[in-house]
Amino acid sequence: MTTRGTLLTAATALVTAVPVAAWGLMGRQDAEGVAPAELDYAYRPLDIADGPAALVGAAALLLGGLAAALLVRASRAGRLDARWWQVLAPLMVAGLVIGVGYRVLTAGVIGANIGAGLTMLFGVPVVAALVAWALVRGVWLAAHRGDGGSGGRGMRVAPHGM
Repeated sequence: MTTRGTLLTAATALVTAVPVAAWGLMGRQDAEGVAPAELDYAYRPLDIADGPAALVGAAALLLGGLAAALLVRASRAGRLDARWWQVLAPLMVAGLVIGVGYRVLTAGVIGANIGAGLTMLFGVPVVAALVAWALVRGVWLAAHRGDGGSGGRGMRVAPHGM
């Protein structure tokens, strides 16, 4: 696999691992001391126990950490333009909001799930804005690949030195 393919695979693994790690390590957020049959759900959660979910979350955390280490090393060596972190960071934050938001949306509660409403009200627009930013910035970086791609050294602040 080429260096570019390796970096793309690592970036994909990192962005994918964040929501899975958040989901798995956060665990179910059901109300304590209430029988499961009495709980109300905004959305029914996946039928996965906390133990296996935590293992999946830990594996995702490990994979994400390895991918992040590889990408940081590539950035420091100049093989990855440091400006691509402006795409990866918003996608990681969006993944974190998605992973935590899923646990909030699927929490078993008594009565109304206020957290689910707040997640939909604030979480969805935040995720949409972060993904939109990452998409626009990624397209711009791909179109301007040669402009200051030395890992941040010699990067132009304004186009064409304006």
